[in-house]
Amino acid sequence: MAKISVEIPDELLADLDEHVGDDGKFVNRSDAIRASVRKTLDVLDEIDQRHGRLEDE
Repeated sequence: MAKISVEIPDELLADLDEHVGDDGKFVNRSDAIRASVRKTLDVLDEIDQRHGRLEDE
């Protein structure tokens, strides 16, 4: 698995951290960010498909 580095504003990181840990939805920040990227890409694919910009697989 590749590692990347991103800069995130402190406010956004604080919001993210509210969803991470024993009481959160995600085990760690990496899991939360991966889930967010997957969801965003799915939404963008749906938009592209509606506009005929996505090739059939």
